[in-house]
Amino acid sequence: MSIKHIFSAVAALAVAGGAFAAGADLGQAEKQATNWTAIVMFALFVLFTLYITKVAAAKTKSAADFYTGGGGITGFQNGLAIAGDYMSAASFLGISGLVFANGFDGLIFSIGWLVGWPVITFLMAERLRNLGKFTFADVASYRFAQTPVRVFAASASLVIVAFYMIAQMVGAGQLIKVLFGLEYMYAEVLVGVIMLMYVLFGGMTATTWVQIIKACMLLGGATFMAVAVLLQFGFSPEALFAKAVEVHSKHDAIMAPGALIKDPVSAISVGMALMFGTAGLPHILMRFFTVPNAKEARKSVAWATTWIGYFYILTFIIGFGAITNLIQNPGDFYVGGELAKGLKGGGNMAAVHLAKAVGGDLFLGFISAVAFATILAVVAGLTLSGASAVSHDLYASVFNKGCSSEQELRVSKMATIALGILAIGLGIAFEKENVAYMVMLAFTIACSSNFPVLFMSVLWKNCTTRGAVVGGFVGLVLAAVLTIGSAAVWEAVLKYPKGSAWFPYNSAAIFSMTAAFFTIWLVSILDNSAQAKKERELYPSQQLRSETGLGASSAAAH
Repeated sequence: MSIKHIFSAVAALAVAGGAFAAGADLGQAEKQATNWTAIVMFALFVLFTLYITKVAAAKTKSAADFYTGGGGITGFQNGLAIAGDYMSAASFLGISGLVFANGFDGLIFSIGWLVGWPVITFLMAERLRNLGKFTFADVASYRFAQTPVRVFAASASLVIVAFYMIAQMVGAGQLIKVLFGLEYMYAEVLVGVIMLMYVLFGGMTATTWVQIIKACMLLGGATFMAVAVLLQFGFSPEALFAKAVEVHSKHDAIMAPGALIKDPVSAISVGMALMFGTAGLPHILMRFFTVPNAKEARKSVAWATTWIGYFYILTFIIGFGAITNLIQNPGDFYVGGELAKGLKGGGNMAAVHLAKAVGGDLFLGFISAVAFATILAVVAGLTLSGASAVSHDLYASVFNKGCSSEQELRVSKMATIALGILAIGLGIAFEKENVAYMVMLAFTIACSSNFPVLFMSVLWKNCTTRGAVVGGFVGLVLAAVLTIGSAAVWEAVLKYPKGSAWFPYNSAAIFSMTAAFFTIWLVSILDNSAQAKKERELYPSQQLRSETGLGASSAAAH
């Protein structure tokens, strides 16, 4: 394979994940006239949240304050912040775009992402808060050898954060290029600089409040759009669907499954990635350490599930509303041809165009600011989790054990700057790539690496350091390699001949996640070392603390 193809393969990883399910990209639309309404609204949002950052900066004195807001965030606040962190560009722009292009089948992402939350509610939230301090690696390494587990956790977390971040940065650049009239490169730098200000000076407290404000704005805007759509049909979903069937090019097919995912193996694989990937995302897991106790962690998940579930119902209505409002307006929004590409700016602009159709320029400006804020808040959370992986899991726990809180905080801020610069550079480099393809890879890697290690280390007494690390790396590498071998990358991105892909499915989760669990089990069972015996003996004390919280107060980040 040539150097060009090797580089393309690396680039393809960021694009691939669920390529079959992506719909269209945000589009390589030409720069349009500057939308001053959107710019003014966005500027007001930025100024307001920067003021919050200034207030938060005065309270951010230690590593605990920077990573977890001092552990003093309430369950309700944290639930809203988790919802703000989770409702990314892929949720708001991507799902509505998928429904616009494919109808009913677009719901697989909504449902898949939503049903991942009961897994966290009943298996993870309480245990994470009782066992951890700053990152999920604290939990995974509770009774294991610190160095190998933390090296694995940091490696997996940084890979997940990088791919998730690329999707958000590219999405931000394309959105602003289309709506605000800025050059793509300047849009990327703008997002990166503002995000760095939030995280660098305010830490978790500022990031939390930015996410809360953004969640409220997004829920309010999406509610208005959904109500405006239903109002056109007398609040009758049946009438909305009937009209959508009438005007959509696929007609009755949009109300039946199969338009997006056609074979059962892919359907199961995508479902596994969406459901279990959530429980392995480092920036989501990190939020459970911001609350004072396990009860508030449980409350966080309950509130987050409520808001996220409500939002995903709205995206379904918005997607069908886009079908009924945009397809019949060829001069304003739709240029004809294939649905996913015929919409101005690409299929993922469906929600943004619908905002103008139902609310005019003023509401378009509001939704533009919300969409930008959505991306900004998610990137801030990702950067914070990536910085904590470098400073807490690697520097403070592996390379410089016993360092002071001040030293750790300094390294964390250096890592934040490095990640911010990297995010800007990758966002510019991947300008031409399909943003909707990227998010699924983060979920595929998370469910194949972090989730199996976390699950087995907390819930299986025979799990050992060797099993967790080897199994985790097997899942991490296999998820990446199989993704490259799928048609979505091998043929669509690397441009090899059609039919030459050596991996027959477009989602690797069913294979890589299974391999990770099997490897953890097999290696742990075969591990008869003295260290493994000691780790098994420590399980009862870990179980007691994870389920009762006894002793957790000493590790809480207050």
